[in-house]
Amino acid sequence: MAGILVKKNKDRFYRGKNVVELKTFNTREFAKLVKARARRSLLRNYDVIEAFVKRCEEKTAKDKAIKTHNRALVIVPQLIGKTIGIYNGKEFIKVIITEEMLGHRLGEFSLTRKIAKHTKVGVGATKSTTSQAK
Repeated sequence: MAGILVKKNKDRFYRGKNVVELKTFNTREFAKLVKARARRSLLRNYDVIEAFVKRCEEKTAKDKAIKTHNRALVIVPQLIGKTIGIYNGKEFIKVIITEEMLGHRLGEFSLTRKIAKHTKVGVGATKSTTSQAK
């Protein structure tokens, strides 16, 4: 293949750190890299986040779906590549965690409101659909 340039996947970085390197960090080390609000949440809810990550590891080993109602959980590097069902108030929306989601909250990826779809009018809304009894 002379003359053909082969594109390689570029390494993904988060705040100057490679994703492979980030996966070795614990939650407290990762908290130093995120912005203030996420850092505060990570440090205050350290035990909740660690318990969720541990539960994710166990369930993926058993090939079970991971479901949660906790929409305020900050996404950490140990969750990259996992599929999580996030409750939106009606159903669990399956979300695959990627590198771009680091530092965001789970609820940002499971919308709670539907987009309004304005279609034709319903029965009884116009004169032609109502019965005219005189």
